[in-house]
Amino acid sequence: MRVKLLIFVGLLMCVGTANAATDAFDFSNFAITESGNADLTSADVTLNPGAEPITVNNFDIAGIMLGMPFDDVQTLFFKAKGLYAPRAKDSIVYSIQKEWKYNLDYECRQQGIVVPAELEQCVNTLARDRGLLYAAELHLERENTGETIVVYFTSNADDNVVWRVLYNNDVNEIEGDHEKFSDQREKKILTFWQGVLDKYGAPNSGTDKWISTNNAYDPMMTAYYGSLDLVDMGRYTSDIAKNIQAARENFRAKPYAF
Repeated sequence: MRVKLLIFVGLLMCVGTANAATDAFDFSNFAITESGNADLTSADVTLNPGAEPITVNNFDIAGIMLGMPFDDVQTLFFKAKGLYAPRAKDSIVYSIQKEWKYNLDYECRQQGIVVPAELEQCVNTLARDRGLLYAAELHLERENTGETIVVYFTSNADDNVVWRVLYNNDVNEIEGDHEKFSDQREKKILTFWQGVLDKYGAPNSGTDKWISTNNAYDPMMTAYYGSLDLVDMGRYTSDIAKNIQAARENFRAKPYAF
């Protein structure tokens, strides 16, 4: 598997030493999570009567499209000056697929490493050196409007590309119960929805979904009050399956002989 080192701007990763437990790299400089679960469901979707499929793969949110490599998205928002900027802390969240993390935990324990902090360091170092540590999320914000975007990426097994873009704004928030606040909220929602329709056209599934096919695992976008969710569940589940299979095949069990 081709190793891809995913690096914060200004952060230089050194080459790992042979002994993973004594690697001097400070992993506390950025967030690492265990990935492998998504907060999505693959509910049935159908085309509206008379509607046609839409090439949702061509949709973008702030210039981010499904299938874009992490490096391209990082360049777009870290090097170019645009409307959005990386959030101040942990703008990039790195992950290890949990099946691989279990494998590496076993390997480190076979070396006699059991202290939790040392075990975590060992797992993270092995994952980095083998290309199993990858940029899983990129968090962006637009400070003057309160808008946020979270971009989700597949693992290196599927080339570390975008599989989900989640956009949020404050149109559904209200300061109080007075009639004027309710009126302001409704106007904000109408403005948001009009902008959505102008950019993407009318939904072709229900009143809030743009779908490629009737298969919920194909690319689709869903609009909510103040939110857009552009997702490719098929790519996500394929990535998970690849990692599960590879982790099973590469589990370094003891050399039993019988």
